[in-house]
Amino acid sequence: MGKATGFMEYKREVPADRLPLERINDWKEFHLHLSEDKQMIQGARCMDCGIPFCHSGILINGAASGCPINNVIPEWNDLIYKGLWEEALKRLLKTNNFPEFTGRVCPAPCEGACTVGINDPQVTIKNNECNIIDRAFANGLIKPAPPTSRTGKTVAVVGSGPAGLACADQLNKLGHTVTVYERADRIGGLLMYGIPNMKIDKEEVVQRRVNLMAEEGIEFITSTEVGKDCSSEELLEKHDALVLCGGATKPRDLPVEGREFSGIHFAMDFLGANTKSLLDGKETPDFISAKNKNVVIIGGGDTGTDCVATSLRHGAKSITQLEIMPMAPLERASDNPWPQWPKIYKMDYGQEEAAAVFGKDPRSFCITTKKFASDTSGQVKEVHTIDVNWEKDAQGRFIPKEIPGTEKVIAADLVILAMGFLGPDDLLLNDLGIERDARSNAKADYGSFKTNTPKVFTAGDMRRGQSLVVWAINEGRGAAAACDQFLMTI
Repeated sequence: MGKATGFMEYKREVPADRLPLERINDWKEFHLHLSEDKQMIQGARCMDCGIPFCHSGILINGAASGCPINNVIPEWNDLIYKGLWEEALKRLLKTNNFPEFTGRVCPAPCEGACTVGINDPQVTIKNNECNIIDRAFANGLIKPAPPTSRTGKTVAVVGSGPAGLACADQLNKLGHTVTVYERADRIGGLLMYGIPNMKIDKEEVVQRRVNLMAEEGIEFITSTEVGKDCSSEELLEKHDALVLCGGATKPRDLPVEGREFSGIHFAMDFLGANTKSLLDGKETPDFISAKNKNVVIIGGGDTGTDCVATSLRHGAKSITQLEIMPMAPLERASDNPWPQWPKIYKMDYGQEEAAAVFGKDPRSFCITTKKFASDTSGQVKEVHTIDVNWEKDAQGRFIPKEIPGTEKVIAADLVILAMGFLGPDDLLLNDLGIERDARSNAKADYGSFKTNTPKVFTAGDMRRGQSLVVWAINEGRGAAAACDQFLMTI
């Protein structure tokens, strides 16, 4: 695929991002695009490697290696190189319902498994994907395509994140009548309220896709929490099947001394209220401002980075990000070979912006929080920490051990907890009598996606736990196939 010697002739090139000191003044997307000619050259770097691990979608040591939705990447790289953009689009849409989402927010496990990446910088797969779909929208190639006939079967999809949207899209294409229920006031789940606007524009990208799906016949009902605002029994009676895609929205807390003080918030409360205020054009009652505050973000990962970037745009006085894990190595470690996901140090967009403003990476590694301190009014003012070493216990597991004498006190007017999620909310699952697995997720086997309750399926983070957008799309598509098989037998 691509040009046979392209990976030797051409260097990896990605589009420049908007300058950090420029982009922190607005909420617009910060990625730019390459010219068509340059993008075609990047497609030429795909090396016809024989066994393309880039679309394998397997788990190695708990992390994705290759694309979980099995995008046929070499094929559309070849088509890009040849300038056949419409054909590339058709190949891409065969496996991915929403490449405009994954092309922006996916960490690209495909690139981590790229064969070129063994010795040279990998192919720009994610950027190629984003260019295919963005060019298609710009050129009017994406148009509503409702099914030509209906089966007479109805399905309720609960939750409108990437899993719910993918499931709804697939079922609708098969001719079933689909209604999506969302408890928030806008459709999109974490795509709408969990990921900031500068990573994925809500109106121009997310809402554009939702509008397209509505034109294709999917009904969206917002501000409706199933089990609270409407009865789950009523939905079961009304529809031939239910697919639960409510996500893993229960945040991991930090139960240390002083947790009850004011000014300590979960990351999703901070990010969600910010996006809603931005979209509404005014600050909502639950808006949390970082303006002129010393901000401490506890937790790394994408969510922690998003909190850094959002705090900068508010005009934070200082930003400190605490990670209990060690700093990753600059190159792959010996126990992290290709095609595993490369666990290496990088500065994501939020850290780049913080470094441009404050002069350094805001992260401190191998550090844990011992307690919070407050002023006389109960407002948090300090985070007390201690450094840790990761050592093996008697069972051979690595655990953090505190290092005496490394205590620190960090000024904090706002503390944001970005430590991941423990599982789905209880209301809906309890209401439907859904069995749980050992991690409190909805219990259903991958492939069948069936719960113990008749007519009820589940997919996405609600079933597998906190994961990637691309895994959510994988699960949504799989649940749709299983649900369709069930519907056509009743």
